[in-house]
Amino acid sequence: MKRVLAIAAVLLLAAALGGLFFRGQDAADKTGNGKEPGKKKPLPLVSLADATKGTFARTVRLTGSVEAVRVATLASPAEGPVQNLKVREGDAVKAGDVLLIVGRQGASEAALAAAQENMRKAEEDFRRASSLLAQKVIAPAEMDAARTAYEQAKAALAKAEESARDYRVAAPWGGIVSRVMVHDGNYVAPRTPLIEIFDPAGLVVRAAVPEVNAAGIRAGMKAKINLDAFPGKSFSGTLVRSYPELDRRMRTRTVEFLVAEAPALLPGMFARINLELEAIPDAVIVPREAVLVTPAGETVVFVFQDGKVAQRKVKIGIESEGRLQILSGIEPGEKVVSAGNEKLKDGSEVRLPGTPAKPDASAQPAQTPTKGE
Repeated sequence: MKRVLAIAAVLLLAAALGGLFFRGQDAADKTGNGKEPGKKKPLPLVSLADATKGTFARTVRLTGSVEAVRVATLASPAEGPVQNLKVREGDAVKAGDVLLIVGRQGASEAALAAAQENMRKAEEDFRRASSLLAQKVIAPAEMDAARTAYEQAKAALAKAEESARDYRVAAPWGGIVSRVMVHDGNYVAPRTPLIEIFDPAGLVVRAAVPEVNAAGIRAGMKAKINLDAFPGKSFSGTLVRSYPELDRRMRTRTVEFLVAEAPALLPGMFARINLELEAIPDAVIVPREAVLVTPAGETVVFVFQDGKVAQRKVKIGIESEGRLQILSGIEPGEKVVSAGNEKLKDGSEVRLPGTPAKPDASAQPAQTPTKGE
């Protein structure tokens, strides 16, 4: 009996201590775990931006280089040594200027000697036939054959004499020498590249447009062009040519731009192009950071008014350079939250940079912790 009473007393004591613990825990929950009672969370800090109205352009960024449209690679017409090379890279030449000479006399001496010998024999045969025809020893047909052989030998000799003369390589039009691929004394074969020239008046910026934008390309499109050779400067460009088919390997379409008021361009300069694909007048525009997507998949923007924000569903259009076109949901002139909008709710009070941190009336009051925690 005494044992039963002892166990009951222990259970009653444990129950009493448990009640004290839970009351203390409840008091701690109500007082805020050691925080000063009555203290509230500060209002969230946000940054604002204006919803503006204006022309909105959809653009694509490209890279390219300055290229010469008119280029001539002059090759050797015959075998022989290079003689009297008169130009180097960077020299300006005029149409008809002799750039070098390919010596051909030594290579064609044997052919010329053979042609001269054939000519001598054909001439003797022709004279003999003429004499025999006058004596009526041979028929007229034999005389005609001798005359034909003589004319053929004469033509072959003229060609051999022409081949024996040195060949002068001249500029087909005025330009700048970009490459000289031989030196004096080099012995070259027919069709060996010798000199390359380009026309400085025909320089363009050439770039490759990705396939996703290739179909909408057309002449007259405007672009802003930056050249690494001229840092800090932008030049206006106009699309003047688009190739009729895509590169099969890269799936890109080659385009060419003329640069307005360009400085002295050089082939090979690196270019950065911002090509305008589409321009929309009177578009409502906001920063890209102002637009959020909710867990439900809705696109929203927080609009600021009288110290609070209102959540608006919006429909967006095109995006360019960190800005978005708003098709519906926002009016021009309204102020939208562009930073600090990640945890906002519809109707939340907010504060702006430079304003004192007021407490949030919707937050739960801070509470004091109980002893022993």
